[in-house]
Amino acid sequence: MRVCWLVGKEKCAQRVKLPHLEAVVVGRGPETGITDKKCSRQQVQLKADCNKGYVTVKQIGVNPTSVDLVNIGKGEVVKMKPGQVLHIVNNLYPYTVQFAEESGKAVPETDKMPHEGSCENDDIELVPRKTMKLEVVDTQGSSTNPKLSNTSVTTHEGTSSKKEHLGHWSQGLKSSMQDPKMQVYKDEKIVVIKDKYPKARYHWLILPWDPISSLKSVTRDHLALLEHMHAVGQKMIEQCPARESLEFRLGYHAIPSMSQLHLHVISQDFDSPALKTKKHWNSFTTDYFLNSQDVIEMVRSKGKVMVKDHTSELLKLPLRCHRCKQQLSTIPQLKEHLRKHWPK
Repeated sequence: MRVCWLVGKEKCAQRVKLPHLEAVVVGRGPETGITDKKCSRQQVQLKADCNKGYVTVKQIGVNPTSVDLVNIGKGEVVKMKPGQVLHIVNNLYPYTVQFAEESGKAVPETDKMPHEGSCENDDIELVPRKTMKLEVVDTQGSSTNPKLSNTSVTTHEGTSSKKEHLGHWSQGLKSSMQDPKMQVYKDEKIVVIKDKYPKARYHWLILPWDPISSLKSVTRDHLALLEHMHAVGQKMIEQCPARESLEFRLGYHAIPSMSQLHLHVISQDFDSPALKTKKHWNSFTTDYFLNSQDVIEMVRSKGKVMVKDHTSELLKLPLRCHRCKQQLSTIPQLKEHLRKHWPK
């Protein structure tokens, strides 16, 4: 019978058994050795599914619990897998999860229990090593692996085959940004993921680790973060194999449908089966799409992002080519027309 263990990264002898499908509550106390009063005695509830190889994590305490530095939120539930890092409270007291055979039978190397006083997973880093590579993937399935100079990156192939829900669908980005299969780059401030439903050959999202719900929450205090997000977006474009033939834009939706601030980096071919509706098209080709540099300048000068009244009406405008402004009646007609503007 497989069992799961919660293993402290700072003191690897610190282990808490998580029996299959049994809720275990951990927090301040002798079991974890945590004495910090900002950590509740009942800070987080863990439930391991030893058959599927993951642990559901529910924050119970008031102060934030996080997985891979993404705050969960009180009462919210996320899934955690081996290799991810759980911080019990306020980005402190890191733990990982490991699965092992209770009977002592051999298990895969990645699932073995650490020896007392040692830690097999010390090489799991919150900020990846600089020697790793960036994977640039387009919607047609091709990829390259150029190095991203002077920046830490992480490479992961493929996309998630199962939808993992984090409450309401609008919270989906918070789940995707924790999924190693979706990540193409991360550092101590941000993570870059592949858009799950890309609207062009190249479409990435850049998200801050800090919980910022949308542009409405942005202030001058976030200027350095916005500039860093923009700089990372530029590096993504520089490393793209099609950078010479395709144009790119970096920007935000004025009224995003998904929670958690995110910057779009998107090529202007719009060659993707996921682009299906007028709303999709107009959200990227009208003033509904706010240029990243314009947002930075607005925050610098006004201290916040100001969205014009009736901006949502822009999504209802007729379909027009973003290149020649010709009006088309349907999405299939638009897509056929766009072929004329693709690089030869």
